[in-house]
Amino acid sequence: MNEVDFREKAISAIVNFFNNNRDVSDSTPLEASMVYVVWQCKVLQNNKALLSTTVSDGMYYEFTWNGDKEEGYLDCYKKWSNSLVK
Repeated sequence: MNEVDFREKAISAIVNFFNNNRDVSDSTPLEASMVYVVWQCKVLQNNKALLSTTVSDGMYYEFTWNGDKEEGYLDCYKKWSNSLVK
């Protein structure tokens, strides 16, 4: 899978997840233009990307494409804190 197709598939997965799980009383539907790639990598036939959205909900997403099985995995994370450690 080329990087453009992978990115579109990852963004689509996030939009679908968000819109199917959002609190409809206080959240507008997510659109593809509101999702952005933070980091993306391709190794052999596999792809991985870290993505976020313009929604200020503290969520970030990891999308992995397994090229051998032709299937993707979406992991969704919530940022709980950001602490300085010395």
